Amino acid sequence: MQAPVLKRVAAVIMAIGFTACVNAANDVDDVKAVATKKFPQQTIKSVRATPVKGLYEVVFAPKQIVYIDAKADFAFVGGNLVDVKKKISLTEDRMAELTRTDFNKLPFELAFKTVRGTGARKVAVFSDPDCPFCKRLEQDTMKTLDDVTIYTFLMPLSMHPDAARKAGVVWCNADRQKTWNDWMLDGKIAEGKPECEDAPLAKIAAVAQDVGVTATPTMVFESGEVVAGAIDKDAFEAKLAAKKH
Repeated sequence: MQAPVLKRVAAVIMAIGFTACVNAANDVDDVKAVATKKFPQQTIKSVRATPVKGLYEVVFAPKQIVYIDAKADFAFVGGNLVDVKKKISLTEDRMAELTRTDFNKLPFELAFKTVRGTGARKVAVFSDPDCPFCKRLEQDTMKTLDDVTIYTFLMPLSMHPDAARKAGVVWCNADRQKTWNDWMLDGKIAEGKPECEDAPLAKIAAVAQDVGVTATPTMVFESGEVVAGAIDKDAFEAKLAAKKH
């Protein structure tokens, strides 16, 4: 095939590709317009096509994933879109992407810090002193970690009536880590009101809302991944080792 012909073929291929991209963008814009009209009470953060033809992902604020058809006549709510061949949940991967946060932008002055060994690996933990799963995490996983820096954000939940007092006792103590360990590991903590009134619990609650933390314990790793629940040591170690994004 002669060079001029090759150039013309290449030009046609590029034009087809460009048109496809434009059409795809237009499709998404059209779907977003339809979804905005169909769901006027919702704030739409993003719309994009999925690997399934005719199916679109809509992210409602703050971080709810819904799948709709192009006319928004049908919606899949609360389900997982699964890649059967790869055996992965596209919904779970997308949710992990949406909840990812910048670890270095956390307000560490609102947390108390624990350094073990070199302290090279870092993690932030939102924890409630009366949360049984937080205690399980501390007893089964956290106390066994080495070469780690742990930032603990005290986040007492309203379902635990004495949690805010205990959090205040921990914060007001000169040795916060010891006071925390005495309670979480040994069940010992001072009675009565905290000795200070500057525990930053309201500020921490605002940070938690911004990051998307709704339960305790929740960990934020250096990679930016946000993980809720008392995971075991192997899983914890793997996430400490994950690369930053």
